[in-house]
Amino acid sequence: MTEDKVIITHYRHVLGVPLDDRKAINSYAINTTEELPTSPFLRVPTPTPWAEEEPVASASLITMFWSLSVSSFPVGGMIASFFGGLLGDQLGRIKAMLVANILSLVGALLMGFSKLGPSHILIISGRGISGLYCGLISGLVPMYIGEIAPTTLRGAIGALHQLAIVTGILISQIVGLDFILGNHELWHILLGLSAVPAVLQSLLLFFCPESPRYLYIKLDEEAKAKKSLKRLRGCDDVTKDINEMRKEREEASSEKKVSIVQLFTNSSYQQPILVALMLHMAQQFSGINGIFYYSTSIFQTAGISQPVYATIGVGAVNTVFTALSVFLVEKAGRRSLFLIGMSGMFVCAIFMSVGLVLLNKLAWMSYMSMTAIFLFVSFFEIGPGPIPWFMVAEFFSQGPRPAALAIAAFSNWTCNFIIALCFQYIADFCGPYVFFLFAGIVLAFTLFTFFKVPETKGKSFEEIAAEFQKKSASAKAPKAAVEMEFLGATETV
Repeated sequence: MTEDKVIITHYRHVLGVPLDDRKAINSYAINTTEELPTSPFLRVPTPTPWAEEEPVASASLITMFWSLSVSSFPVGGMIASFFGGLLGDQLGRIKAMLVANILSLVGALLMGFSKLGPSHILIISGRGISGLYCGLISGLVPMYIGEIAPTTLRGAIGALHQLAIVTGILISQIVGLDFILGNHELWHILLGLSAVPAVLQSLLLFFCPESPRYLYIKLDEEAKAKKSLKRLRGCDDVTKDINEMRKEREEASSEKKVSIVQLFTNSSYQQPILVALMLHMAQQFSGINGIFYYSTSIFQTAGISQPVYATIGVGAVNTVFTALSVFLVEKAGRRSLFLIGMSGMFVCAIFMSVGLVLLNKLAWMSYMSMTAIFLFVSFFEIGPGPIPWFMVAEFFSQGPRPAALAIAAFSNWTCNFIIALCFQYIADFCGPYVFFLFAGIVLAFTLFTFFKVPETKGKSFEEIAAEFQKKSASAKAPKAAVEMEFLGATETV
């Protein structure tokens, strides 16, 4: 039994819902997007008549509390994503991350002790507070990484952030197995374990130098910035970095603090923020969450007796290819890897859809769907998984960076919430053709990336800004040429 079903059973026990009330499980299977026990493409659930209103009402209560437990996390992330940049500017990057970790500890403690009190209230509160933490950290970590990394390693270090995330997911999948912590006796310990990485990060942050860009550009403390750079670079000659930051500070001093509104109204920021938002939308709307939702059911359909282990295999592939992207991102480039990843996902989505459509006619099609799942995840982690987070930090200089990261993180969390909320309804409507829809979305984002996203590998913030201006000018040039041709034609008449 997976830990989510264990928690639902515990909710029923705490709320006094009879154990033979199967409506709760049926409602959960239909409404949740966390895991699907069987493939919806193979059979249609047979509705069970209910004579009594009380079991239905109690089952609805269980469904409501479980939905709140699932959705409180991304809602917390959406809210807090706006404040990551502000907190980083006010306290500094290191202190801001330490403050954010307090939220993680509080959330973990509430969930860890949820078995001792009203479990549904404590879990919903704990996940909401943990979501606040993740919303803050999703802006602070890419900001800090982008500011401390040397230009030649900025992409590789940025990809390490995603590697840490997927490694955490894999570990949680393993410790969530029935015979470890995913059982009736120990599930609360599993939820409380999220305190461990928060404590570990808090301890390690005391050994991390503050962002030299923050010290030099924001606080005008050149001596501290040089000291921080020497620790980061491991050498005494940091002239090149200081000169780059000096140019950036001169530009920042000529412009006031950039608000979120100005990102969309100032012509010099419109192109980068549009690309940043589209990259994050591409990541969430690619169908990757749908893959994770359906992986267990597809493996089960293929005849695997323990599909949960195959799902863990997907998590392992996730981790391995994220590690591969760390080495590739500085050689192949961000734009190239993103295009390769999206193109591969497009092909895999087509094959997966074909496999699901023909599943009932040809048994071996389930294996094609399984192969497509593994390849889809591999292509995702090569490019669309890690790249959007650190690319946004590369698009913007010190002035607009906090606001840009805030709106990008909000966009990512919002898209995540929309997919979690709507995916089941889309899947019910489209049936086995659902991944054809995602294939079309992936193709659209791939074309956008090809025409609009510049390469940022090995380039300073000045050079990246120049790339955006060049793309913006090339887009306006054909329009201007048409207008001139039209004017010339009218003059000759």
